[in-house]
Amino acid sequence: MQKSKNIFIIIIGLALIIALSLILIFRDNSILIDINEFQNLISSNSINKMSIDNNYIYINANDKKYKIAKEIINLSELKNIAIEVKTNNSFNNILADIGIIIVVLLGIAVLFNALFRSRKINNNFPIQQAKKESQTHNNLATSVGINNNNQVSIITFNDIAGIKEVKDDLLEIIDYLKNPYKYQTKGIYLPKGILLVGPPGVGKTMIARAIANEAKVPFFYQSGSSFSQIYVGVGAKRVIELFYQAKLKSPSIIFIDEIDAVGKARGGNRSDEREATLNQLLTEMDGFFDSSGVIVLGATNRIDVLDPALLRSGRFDRRIYIDLPDLEERSKIIELYLNGKNHSVDINEIAKYSVGFSGASIASLVNEASLNALRRNSKIITNDDFFISHNKISGGVKKQLSFSDKEKDVISLYQAAKALCACWCEIEFDKVSLIGDAIKNSDKNILSKTDLLNIIKVALSGNVVLEMYHNETYTNCKEDIAIAKEIAREMCETYAMAGRIIVDYSDILEILNDVKDELKLFFTSSKNALLEVQKILLEKEKISKEQLKDILNRELFT
Repeated sequence: MQKSKNIFIIIIGLALIIALSLILIFRDNSILIDINEFQNLISSNSINKMSIDNNYIYINANDKKYKIAKEIINLSELKNIAIEVKTNNSFNNILADIGIIIVVLLGIAVLFNALFRSRKINNNFPIQQAKKESQTHNNLATSVGINNNNQVSIITFNDIAGIKEVKDDLLEIIDYLKNPYKYQTKGIYLPKGILLVGPPGVGKTMIARAIANEAKVPFFYQSGSSFSQIYVGVGAKRVIELFYQAKLKSPSIIFIDEIDAVGKARGGNRSDEREATLNQLLTEMDGFFDSSGVIVLGATNRIDVLDPALLRSGRFDRRIYIDLPDLEERSKIIELYLNGKNHSVDINEIAKYSVGFSGASIASLVNEASLNALRRNSKIITNDDFFISHNKISGGVKKQLSFSDKEKDVISLYQAAKALCACWCEIEFDKVSLIGDAIKNSDKNILSKTDLLNIIKVALSGNVVLEMYHNETYTNCKEDIAIAKEIAREMCETYAMAGRIIVDYSDILEILNDVKDELKLFFTSSKNALLEVQKILLEKEKISKEQLKDILNRELFT
Protein backbone atom coordinates (compact mmCIF):
# COMPACT_ATOMS: atom_id res chain seq x y z
CA MET A 1 0.00 0.00 0.00
CA GLN A 2 2.83 2.39 0.90
CA LYS A 3 4.54 1.59 -2.40
CA SER A 4 1.40 2.40 -4.37
CA LYS A 5 1.11 5.75 -2.61
CA ASN A 6 4.67 6.64 -3.54
CA ILE A 7 4.03 5.71 -7.17
CA PHE A 8 0.92 7.91 -7.15
CA ILE A 9 2.92 10.85 -5.84
CA ILE A 10 5.64 10.29 -8.45
CA ILE A 11 3.06 10.27 -11.27
CA ILE A 12 1.51 13.52 -10.05
CA GLY A 13 4.96 15.09 -9.72
CA LEU A 14 5.88 14.12 -13.30
CA ALA A 15 2.58 15.49 -14.60
CA LEU A 16 3.26 18.75 -12.77
CA ILE A 17 6.76 19.00 -14.25
CA ILE A 18 5.38 18.39 -17.76
CA ALA A 19 2.64 21.02 -17.30
CA LEU A 20 5.06 23.62 -15.99
CA SER A 21 7.52 22.84 -18.79
CA LEU A 22 4.83 23.46 -21.39
CA ILE A 23 3.93 26.76 -19.73
CA LEU A 24 7.57 27.81 -19.84
CA ILE A 25 7.85 26.80 -23.51
CA PHE A 26 4.75 28.65 -24.65
CA ARG A 27 4.99 31.70 -22.36
CA ASP A 28 5.68 35.15 -23.73
CA ASN A 29 9.46 35.69 -23.62
CA SER A 30 9.41 38.98 -25.52
CA ILE A 31 11.60 41.84 -24.26
CA LEU A 32 9.61 44.99 -23.40
CA ILE A 33 11.13 48.06 -25.14
CA ASP A 34 10.35 51.78 -25.24
CA ILE A 35 9.64 54.09 -28.20
CA ASN A 36 13.31 55.05 -28.67
CA GLU A 37 14.44 51.42 -28.92
CA PHE A 38 11.55 50.72 -31.33
CA GLN A 39 12.63 53.58 -33.59
CA ASN A 40 16.18 52.22 -33.56
CA LEU A 41 14.93 48.83 -34.77
CA ILE A 42 12.90 50.50 -37.55
CA SER A 43 15.81 52.62 -38.75
CA SER A 44 18.23 49.65 -38.71
CA ASN A 45 16.01 47.63 -41.11
CA SER A 46 16.55 44.56 -38.93
CA ILE A 47 12.88 43.67 -38.41
CA ASN A 48 11.96 40.25 -39.79
CA LYS A 49 8.35 40.03 -38.67
CA MET A 50 5.74 42.07 -36.78
CA SER A 51 2.44 41.06 -35.25
CA ILE A 52 -0.17 42.76 -33.08
CA ASP A 53 -2.76 41.81 -30.49
CA ASN A 54 -5.04 43.80 -28.16
CA ASN A 55 -2.20 45.19 -26.02
CA TYR A 56 1.21 44.87 -27.69
CA ILE A 57 3.05 44.97 -31.02
CA TYR A 58 5.49 42.03 -31.28
CA ILE A 59 8.72 42.35 -33.27
CA ASN A 60 11.17 39.66 -34.45
CA ALA A 61 14.56 41.23 -35.10
CA ASN A 62 18.19 40.21 -34.76
CA ASP A 63 17.13 36.70 -33.69
CA LYS A 64 15.33 38.18 -30.66
CA LYS A 65 11.71 38.87 -29.79
CA TYR A 66 10.57 42.29 -28.60
CA LYS A 67 7.25 43.90 -27.70
CA ILE A 68 6.02 47.46 -27.19
CA ALA A 69 2.73 48.87 -25.93
CA LYS A 70 0.32 49.41 -28.83
CA GLU A 71 -0.99 52.69 -27.39
CA ILE A 72 2.28 54.56 -27.87
CA ILE A 73 2.75 53.59 -31.56
CA ASN A 74 1.09 55.38 -34.46
CA LEU A 75 0.19 52.44 -36.74
CA SER A 76 -0.30 54.75 -39.73
CA GLU A 77 3.42 55.39 -39.78
CA LEU A 78 4.17 51.69 -40.38
CA LYS A 79 2.92 51.60 -43.98
CA ASN A 80 5.83 49.66 -45.46
CA ILE A 81 5.83 46.93 -42.81
CA ALA A 82 3.47 43.97 -42.89
CA ILE A 83 1.79 43.39 -39.52
CA GLU A 84 0.11 40.10 -38.67
CA VAL A 85 -2.94 40.20 -36.37
CA LYS A 86 -2.60 37.67 -33.53
CA THR A 87 -5.62 35.90 -32.08
CA ASN A 88 -5.82 35.46 -28.33
CA ASN A 89 -4.62 32.00 -27.39
CA SER A 90 -5.88 30.67 -24.11
CA PHE A 91 -3.56 27.64 -24.21
CA ASN A 92 -1.32 29.08 -21.52
CA ASN A 93 -4.31 29.74 -19.27
CA ILE A 94 -5.53 26.16 -19.72
CA LEU A 95 -2.09 24.80 -18.85
CA ALA A 96 -1.93 27.09 -15.81
CA ASP A 97 -5.31 25.76 -14.58
CA ILE A 98 -4.14 22.17 -15.05
CA GLY A 99 -0.94 22.96 -13.15
CA ILE A 100 -2.93 24.40 -10.22
CA ILE A 101 -5.15 21.29 -10.06
CA ILE A 102 -2.10 19.01 -10.07
CA VAL A 103 -0.44 21.06 -7.31
CA VAL A 104 -3.57 20.76 -5.15
CA LEU A 105 -3.73 16.98 -5.72
CA LEU A 106 -0.04 16.63 -4.93
CA GLY A 107 -0.50 18.61 -1.72
CA ILE A 108 -3.39 16.37 -0.62
CA ALA A 109 -1.33 13.26 -1.37
CA VAL A 110 1.64 14.58 0.61
CA LEU A 111 -0.66 15.43 3.54
CA PHE A 112 -2.13 11.91 3.68
CA ASN A 113 1.34 10.45 3.36
CA ALA A 114 2.59 12.59 6.26
CA LEU A 115 -0.36 11.61 8.47
CA PHE A 116 0.23 7.94 7.75
CA ARG A 117 3.94 8.19 8.61
CA SER A 118 3.30 10.17 11.81
CA ARG A 119 1.52 7.16 13.37
CA LYS A 120 4.66 5.02 13.09
CA ILE A 121 7.24 7.31 14.65
CA ASN A 122 8.24 7.27 18.33
CA ASN A 123 7.96 10.11 20.80
CA ASN A 124 11.53 11.34 20.27
CA PHE A 125 11.08 11.90 16.56
CA PRO A 126 9.03 15.13 16.86
CA ILE A 127 11.86 16.73 18.85
CA GLN A 128 14.44 15.66 16.26
CA GLN A 129 12.19 16.86 13.45
CA ALA A 130 11.70 20.23 15.15
CA LYS A 131 15.47 20.67 15.49
CA LYS A 132 15.93 19.74 11.86
CA GLU A 133 13.28 22.23 10.69
CA SER A 134 14.76 24.95 12.89
CA GLN A 135 18.18 24.35 11.35
CA THR A 136 16.64 24.47 7.88
CA HIS A 137 15.03 27.85 8.59
CA ASN A 138 18.34 29.17 9.94
CA ASN A 139 20.12 28.03 6.80
CA LEU A 140 17.50 29.72 4.64
CA ALA A 141 17.81 32.93 6.63
CA THR A 142 21.54 33.10 5.92
CA SER A 143 21.34 31.97 2.30
CA VAL A 144 21.93 34.18 -0.70
CA GLY A 145 18.34 33.95 -1.96
CA ILE A 146 16.45 37.19 -2.47
CA ASN A 147 12.87 35.92 -2.80
CA ASN A 148 12.06 36.58 0.87
CA ASN A 149 13.03 40.24 0.46
CA ASN A 150 10.00 40.96 -1.73
CA GLN A 151 7.75 42.58 0.86
CA VAL A 152 4.28 44.06 0.80
CA SER A 153 4.28 47.46 2.44
CA ILE A 154 1.33 48.50 4.60
CA ILE A 155 2.75 51.93 5.49
CA THR A 156 1.10 54.97 3.89
CA PHE A 157 1.92 58.65 3.97
CA ASN A 158 -0.97 59.06 6.38
CA ASP A 159 1.10 57.05 8.89
CA ILE A 160 3.97 59.55 8.67
CA ALA A 161 3.64 63.09 9.98
CA GLY A 162 5.94 66.10 9.75
CA ILE A 163 7.46 65.44 6.32
CA LYS A 164 5.34 67.64 4.05
CA GLU A 165 8.31 68.88 2.03
CA VAL A 166 9.51 65.31 1.46
CA LYS A 167 6.04 64.19 0.37
CA ASP A 168 5.92 66.92 -2.26
CA ASP A 169 9.28 65.81 -3.67
CA LEU A 170 8.17 62.18 -3.95
CA LEU A 171 4.71 62.61 -5.48
CA GLU A 172 6.09 62.56 -9.02
CA ILE A 173 8.02 59.35 -8.26
CA ILE A 174 4.80 57.69 -7.14
CA ASP A 175 2.90 58.95 -10.19
CA TYR A 176 5.67 57.67 -12.48
CA LEU A 177 5.49 54.19 -10.94
CA LYS A 178 1.70 54.19 -11.35
CA ASN A 179 1.65 55.59 -14.90
CA PRO A 180 5.05 55.01 -16.55
CA TYR A 181 3.70 55.25 -20.11
CA LYS A 182 2.43 58.80 -19.49
CA TYR A 183 6.02 59.90 -18.93
CA GLN A 184 7.75 57.61 -21.44
CA THR A 185 5.62 58.77 -24.37
CA LYS A 186 6.88 62.31 -23.68
CA GLY A 187 10.48 61.19 -23.38
CA ILE A 188 10.57 61.89 -19.62
CA TYR A 189 12.53 59.56 -17.34
CA LEU A 190 12.91 59.97 -13.61
CA PRO A 191 16.11 59.42 -11.63
CA LYS A 192 17.22 55.80 -11.34
CA GLY A 193 18.38 56.35 -7.78
CA ILE A 194 17.08 58.53 -4.94
CA LEU A 195 19.13 58.99 -1.79
CA LEU A 196 17.34 59.76 1.48
CA VAL A 197 19.77 61.61 3.75
CA GLY A 198 19.10 62.39 7.40
CA PRO A 199 19.93 61.55 11.01
CA PRO A 200 18.74 58.26 12.56
CA GLY A 201 15.07 58.01 13.45
CA VAL A 202 13.64 60.63 11.06
CA GLY A 203 11.67 58.02 9.10
CA LYS A 204 13.76 57.21 6.01
CA THR A 205 12.70 53.55 5.97
CA MET A 206 9.04 54.40 6.59
CA ILE A 207 9.13 56.89 3.70
CA ALA A 208 10.50 54.22 1.35
CA ARG A 209 7.77 51.77 2.41
CA ALA A 210 5.11 54.45 1.99
CA ILE A 211 6.27 55.15 -1.58
CA ALA A 212 5.96 51.46 -2.45
CA ASN A 213 2.49 51.24 -0.90
CA GLU A 214 1.17 54.43 -2.49
CA ALA A 215 2.48 53.34 -5.90
CA LYS A 216 1.18 49.75 -5.38
CA VAL A 217 4.46 48.16 -6.50
CA PRO A 218 6.67 45.39 -5.03
CA PHE A 219 9.16 46.54 -2.40
CA PHE A 220 12.58 44.86 -2.16
CA TYR A 221 14.38 45.63 1.10
CA GLN A 222 18.04 44.98 1.85
CA SER A 223 20.40 46.49 4.42
CA GLY A 224 23.81 47.64 3.29
CA SER A 225 25.55 45.41 5.80
CA SER A 226 23.97 42.28 4.26
CA PHE A 227 26.13 42.79 1.16
CA SER A 228 29.36 42.95 3.18
CA GLN A 229 30.74 39.43 3.22
CA ILE A 230 34.14 37.92 3.93
CA TYR A 231 33.59 35.20 1.32
CA VAL A 232 34.70 36.06 -2.19
CA GLY A 233 31.85 36.78 -4.59
CA VAL A 234 28.94 36.45 -2.13
CA GLY A 235 28.26 40.18 -1.83
CA ALA A 236 28.33 40.74 -5.59
CA LYS A 237 26.06 37.72 -6.10
CA ARG A 238 23.50 39.12 -3.68
CA VAL A 239 23.48 42.40 -5.59
CA ILE A 240 22.94 40.56 -8.91
CA GLU A 241 20.05 38.47 -7.53
CA LEU A 242 18.39 41.44 -5.84
CA PHE A 243 18.32 43.49 -9.02
CA TYR A 244 17.30 40.47 -11.10
CA GLN A 245 14.25 39.84 -8.91
CA ALA A 246 13.29 43.53 -8.95
CA LYS A 247 13.45 43.66 -12.75
CA LEU A 248 11.24 40.57 -13.02
CA LYS A 249 8.54 42.30 -10.96
CA SER A 250 8.96 45.81 -12.39
CA PRO A 251 7.71 48.39 -11.81
CA SER A 252 9.22 47.96 -8.36
CA ILE A 253 11.32 49.64 -5.69
CA ILE A 254 14.66 48.51 -4.31
CA PHE A 255 15.43 50.01 -0.91
CA ILE A 256 18.97 49.70 0.45
CA ASP A 257 19.08 50.86 4.07
CA GLU A 258 22.34 52.19 5.54
CA ILE A 259 23.89 52.13 2.09
CA ASP A 260 27.12 53.61 3.44
CA ALA A 261 27.97 50.10 4.74
CA VAL A 262 28.51 48.94 1.15
CA GLY A 263 28.96 52.27 -0.65
CA LYS A 264 31.94 53.77 1.16
CA ALA A 265 34.60 55.38 -1.01
CA ARG A 266 36.93 52.85 -2.59
CA GLY A 267 40.62 52.66 -1.75
CA GLY A 268 42.46 52.88 1.55
CA ASN A 269 41.92 49.91 3.85
CA ARG A 270 38.91 48.46 2.06
CA SER A 271 39.05 44.80 1.08
CA ASP A 272 38.83 43.63 -2.51
CA GLU A 273 35.58 41.82 -1.72
CA ARG A 274 33.85 44.99 -0.52
CA GLU A 275 35.09 46.88 -3.56
CA ALA A 276 33.83 44.09 -5.82
CA THR A 277 30.39 44.37 -4.19
CA LEU A 278 30.32 48.14 -4.71
CA ASN A 279 31.49 47.76 -8.31
CA GLN A 280 28.64 45.30 -8.93
CA LEU A 281 26.14 47.74 -7.42
CA LEU A 282 27.43 50.50 -9.70
CA THR A 283 27.21 48.18 -12.71
CA GLU A 284 23.63 47.15 -11.92
CA MET A 285 22.49 50.75 -11.57
CA ASP A 286 24.08 51.55 -14.92
CA GLY A 287 22.51 48.49 -16.55
CA PHE A 288 18.88 49.55 -16.37
CA PHE A 289 16.87 50.45 -19.43
CA ASP A 290 15.14 53.78 -18.84
CA SER A 291 11.78 52.03 -19.24
CA SER A 292 12.47 49.23 -16.79
CA GLY A 293 10.36 50.83 -14.04
CA VAL A 294 12.80 49.97 -11.25
CA ILE A 295 13.75 52.78 -8.88
CA VAL A 296 16.49 52.40 -6.28
CA LEU A 297 16.10 54.16 -2.94
CA GLY A 298 19.06 54.43 -0.60
CA ALA A 299 19.17 55.71 2.97
CA THR A 300 22.16 57.04 4.90
CA ASN A 301 23.12 59.51 7.59
CA ARG A 302 26.72 59.64 6.33
CA ILE A 303 26.62 60.94 2.77
CA ASP A 304 30.15 62.31 3.18
CA VAL A 305 31.69 58.80 3.16
CA LEU A 306 29.91 57.53 0.01
CA ASP A 307 31.90 56.80 -3.12
CA PRO A 308 31.58 59.69 -5.63
CA ALA A 309 30.61 57.20 -8.35
CA LEU A 310 27.38 56.45 -6.46
CA LEU A 311 26.40 60.12 -6.45
CA ARG A 312 27.02 60.91 -10.08
CA SER A 313 24.26 61.47 -12.64
CA GLY A 314 22.55 58.25 -13.66
CA ARG A 315 22.85 56.60 -10.24
CA PHE A 316 21.83 58.36 -7.02
CA ASP A 317 21.37 61.64 -8.84
CA ARG A 318 18.59 62.97 -6.61
CA ARG A 319 19.10 63.58 -2.92
CA ILE A 320 16.33 64.31 -0.45
CA TYR A 321 17.41 65.68 2.92
CA ILE A 322 15.22 64.82 5.91
CA ASP A 323 15.95 66.93 8.97
CA LEU A 324 14.87 66.50 12.58
CA PRO A 325 11.29 67.76 12.92
CA ASP A 326 10.71 71.37 13.95
CA LEU A 327 8.04 72.59 16.38
CA GLU A 328 5.10 72.37 13.96
CA GLU A 329 6.21 68.97 12.65
CA ARG A 330 6.70 67.58 16.17
CA SER A 331 3.17 68.67 17.04
CA LYS A 332 1.79 66.74 14.08
CA ILE A 333 3.83 63.65 14.94
CA ILE A 334 2.67 63.69 18.58
CA GLU A 335 -0.94 64.16 17.43
CA LEU A 336 -0.56 61.18 15.06
CA TYR A 337 0.75 58.84 17.78
CA LEU A 338 -1.88 60.01 20.27
CA ASN A 339 -4.66 59.28 17.80
CA GLY A 340 -7.04 56.76 19.32
CA LYS A 341 -5.70 57.24 22.85
CA ASN A 342 -7.65 58.86 25.66
CA HIS A 343 -5.64 61.92 26.71
CA SER A 344 -5.78 65.50 27.95
CA VAL A 345 -2.36 66.47 26.61
CA ASP A 346 -1.37 69.98 25.53
CA ILE A 347 0.31 68.84 22.30
CA ASN A 348 1.95 72.19 21.59
CA GLU A 349 3.54 72.30 25.05
CA ILE A 350 4.92 68.77 24.72
CA ALA A 351 6.26 69.64 21.26
CA LYS A 352 8.12 72.64 22.69
CA TYR A 353 9.49 70.45 25.46
CA SER A 354 10.88 67.84 23.02
CA VAL A 355 13.32 69.93 20.99
CA GLY A 356 15.72 67.68 19.08
CA PHE A 357 13.50 64.57 19.15
CA SER A 358 13.28 62.54 15.95
CA GLY A 359 10.06 60.88 14.82
CA ALA A 360 11.20 57.58 16.33
CA SER A 361 12.03 59.29 19.64
CA ILE A 362 8.59 60.89 19.75
CA ALA A 363 6.97 57.49 19.14
CA SER A 364 8.93 56.10 22.10
CA LEU A 365 7.99 59.13 24.21
CA VAL A 366 4.26 58.65 23.54
CA ASN A 367 4.56 54.95 24.30
CA GLU A 368 6.39 55.59 27.58
CA ALA A 369 3.81 58.19 28.59
CA SER A 370 1.05 55.67 27.88
CA LEU A 371 2.83 53.08 30.02
CA ASN A 372 3.21 55.57 32.85
CA ALA A 373 -0.52 56.32 32.77
CA LEU A 374 -1.17 52.57 32.91
CA ARG A 375 1.14 52.16 35.94
CA ARG A 376 -0.86 54.71 37.93
CA ASN A 377 -4.14 53.07 36.84
CA SER A 378 -5.27 56.12 34.91
CA LYS A 379 -7.37 55.90 31.77
CA ILE A 380 -6.22 59.34 30.63
CA ILE A 381 -2.70 60.31 29.48
CA THR A 382 -1.68 63.73 30.82
CA ASN A 383 1.21 66.16 30.38
CA ASP A 384 2.75 64.86 33.61
CA ASP A 385 3.07 61.41 32.04
CA PHE A 386 5.14 62.96 29.24
CA PHE A 387 7.31 64.96 31.64
CA ILE A 388 8.03 61.86 33.72
CA SER A 389 8.83 59.79 30.61
CA HIS A 390 10.99 62.50 29.05
CA ASN A 391 14.21 61.58 30.85
CA LYS A 392 13.89 57.92 29.89
CA ILE A 393 13.87 58.82 26.20
CA SER A 394 16.29 61.77 26.30
CA GLY A 395 19.11 59.49 27.45
CA GLY A 396 19.42 58.23 23.90
CA VAL A 397 18.94 61.60 22.24
CA LYS A 398 21.28 64.54 21.90
CA LYS A 399 21.97 66.72 24.90
CA GLN A 400 20.10 69.51 23.11
CA LEU A 401 16.87 68.11 24.53
CA SER A 402 17.27 69.87 27.87
CA PHE A 403 17.73 73.48 26.72
CA SER A 404 17.13 76.09 29.37
CA ASP A 405 15.77 79.52 28.41
CA LYS A 406 19.32 80.90 28.59
CA GLU A 407 20.65 78.14 26.33
CA LYS A 408 17.84 78.69 23.84
CA ASP A 409 18.71 82.40 23.72
CA VAL A 410 22.38 81.61 23.07
CA ILE A 411 21.69 78.95 20.42
CA SER A 412 19.02 80.98 18.62
CA LEU A 413 21.34 84.00 18.43
CA TYR A 414 24.20 81.80 17.23
CA GLN A 415 22.08 80.17 14.50
CA ALA A 416 20.54 83.53 13.49
CA ALA A 417 24.03 84.93 12.94
CA LYS A 418 25.05 81.97 10.77
CA ALA A 419 21.83 82.16 8.75
CA LEU A 420 22.14 85.90 8.13
CA CYS A 421 25.82 85.63 7.23
CA ALA A 422 25.22 82.73 4.82
CA CYS A 423 22.51 84.73 3.08
CA TRP A 424 24.76 87.81 2.91
CA CYS A 425 27.69 85.79 1.49
CA GLU A 426 25.37 83.99 -0.97
CA ILE A 427 26.24 80.52 0.30
CA GLU A 428 23.77 77.81 -0.69
CA PHE A 429 21.32 76.49 1.93
CA ASP A 430 17.63 75.63 2.17
CA LYS A 431 16.81 76.56 5.73
CA VAL A 432 18.39 77.08 9.14
CA SER A 433 16.83 75.66 12.30
CA LEU A 434 17.32 76.06 16.03
CA ILE A 435 19.05 72.68 16.34
CA GLY A 436 21.06 72.64 13.13
CA ASP A 437 21.61 74.14 9.72
CA ALA A 438 21.43 72.91 6.15
CA ILE A 439 24.29 75.06 4.87
CA LYS A 440 25.79 73.02 2.05
CA ASN A 441 29.42 72.52 1.15
CA SER A 442 30.39 74.15 -2.11
CA ASP A 443 30.27 71.84 -5.13
CA LYS A 444 32.64 74.02 -7.17
CA ASN A 445 35.77 72.38 -8.53
CA ILE A 446 37.75 75.60 -8.15
CA LEU A 447 37.24 77.92 -5.17
CA SER A 448 38.45 81.51 -5.11
CA LYS A 449 39.95 83.33 -2.16
CA THR A 450 36.61 85.12 -1.73
CA ASP A 451 34.78 81.77 -1.62
CA LEU A 452 37.03 80.49 1.15
CA LEU A 453 36.75 83.74 3.12
CA ASN A 454 32.95 83.51 2.91
CA ILE A 455 33.05 80.00 4.40
CA ILE A 456 35.21 81.33 7.26
CA LYS A 457 32.76 84.20 7.80
CA VAL A 458 29.82 81.83 8.23
CA ALA A 459 31.83 79.61 10.58
CA LEU A 460 32.91 82.54 12.79
CA SER A 461 29.68 84.57 12.62
CA GLY A 462 27.95 82.89 15.57
CA ASN A 463 31.00 83.25 17.81
CA VAL A 464 31.44 86.93 16.90
CA VAL A 465 27.78 87.73 17.65
CA LEU A 466 27.89 85.99 21.04
CA GLU A 467 30.95 88.03 21.98
CA MET A 468 29.15 91.22 20.90
CA TYR A 469 25.87 90.54 22.73
CA HIS A 470 26.90 88.37 25.70
CA ASN A 471 30.59 89.26 26.14
CA GLU A 472 31.12 85.48 26.26
CA THR A 473 32.09 82.58 24.02
CA TYR A 474 30.47 79.16 24.35
CA THR A 475 31.36 75.54 23.65
CA ASN A 476 28.72 75.12 20.91
CA CYS A 477 31.10 76.93 18.50
CA LYS A 478 33.73 74.15 18.70
CA GLU A 479 33.16 72.61 15.26
CA ASP A 480 32.79 75.95 13.45
CA ILE A 481 36.00 77.30 14.99
CA ALA A 482 37.86 74.19 13.83
CA ILE A 483 36.52 74.67 10.28
CA ALA A 484 37.58 78.32 10.20
CA LYS A 485 41.10 77.58 11.46
CA GLU A 486 41.61 74.72 8.99
CA ILE A 487 40.49 76.76 5.98
CA ALA A 488 42.67 79.70 7.02
CA ARG A 489 45.65 77.36 7.39
CA GLU A 490 45.06 75.84 3.93
CA MET A 491 44.74 79.33 2.40
CA CYS A 492 48.18 80.23 3.74
CA GLU A 493 50.16 77.00 3.52
CA THR A 494 48.55 75.23 0.54
CA TYR A 495 47.08 77.92 -1.73
CA ALA A 496 49.48 80.86 -1.06
CA MET A 497 46.57 83.26 -0.50
CA ALA A 498 48.22 85.21 2.33
CA GLY A 499 50.20 87.64 0.18
CA ARG A 500 53.47 85.71 0.42
CA ILE A 501 54.58 82.18 -0.39
CA ILE A 502 56.47 81.36 2.82
CA VAL A 503 54.07 81.89 5.71
CA ASP A 504 53.90 81.43 9.46
CA TYR A 505 51.23 81.45 12.17
CA SER A 506 50.87 85.24 12.01
CA ASP A 507 49.48 85.01 8.46
CA ILE A 508 46.75 82.59 9.58
CA LEU A 509 45.93 84.85 12.52
CA GLU A 510 45.73 87.89 10.25
CA ILE A 511 43.11 86.23 8.01
CA LEU A 512 40.95 85.23 10.99
CA ASN A 513 41.21 88.66 12.64
CA ASP A 514 40.33 90.48 9.41
CA VAL A 515 37.24 88.30 9.03
CA LYS A 516 36.19 88.96 12.64
CA ASP A 517 36.52 92.74 12.16
CA GLU A 518 34.42 92.59 9.00
CA LEU A 519 31.76 90.51 10.76
CA LYS A 520 31.55 92.95 13.69
CA LEU A 521 30.91 95.79 11.26
CA PHE A 522 28.25 93.77 9.40
CA PHE A 523 26.35 92.68 12.52
CA THR A 524 26.50 96.16 14.05
CA SER A 525 24.82 97.51 10.92
CA SER A 526 22.26 94.71 10.71
CA LYS A 527 21.17 94.50 14.35
CA ASN A 528 17.43 94.69 13.56
CA ALA A 529 17.65 91.90 11.00
CA LEU A 530 19.62 89.71 13.40
CA LEU A 531 17.11 90.11 16.23
CA GLU A 532 14.16 89.46 13.90
CA VAL A 533 15.74 86.22 12.68
CA GLN A 534 16.44 85.17 16.28
CA LYS A 535 12.80 85.80 17.21
CA ILE A 536 11.58 83.60 14.34
CA LEU A 537 13.94 80.80 15.37
CA LEU A 538 12.70 80.93 18.95
CA GLU A 539 9.06 80.83 17.88
CA LYS A 540 9.11 78.57 14.81
CA GLU A 541 12.49 76.81 15.26
CA LYS A 542 13.31 77.27 11.57
CA ILE A 543 13.66 79.95 8.91
CA SER A 544 13.86 79.56 5.13
CA LYS A 545 16.26 81.20 2.72
CA GLU A 546 13.43 83.22 1.17
CA GLN A 547 12.46 84.66 4.56
CA LEU A 548 16.08 85.60 5.24
CA LYS A 549 16.42 87.39 1.91
CA ASP A 550 13.28 89.38 2.62
CA ILE A 551 14.49 90.37 6.10
CA LEU A 552 17.95 91.24 4.82
CA ASN A 553 16.60 93.47 2.05
CA ARG A 554 14.15 95.17 4.41
CA GLU A 555 16.25 95.63 7.55
CA LEU A 556 19.89 95.75 6.44
CA PHE A 557 21.76 98.87 7.52
CA THR A 558 18.71 100.46 9.16
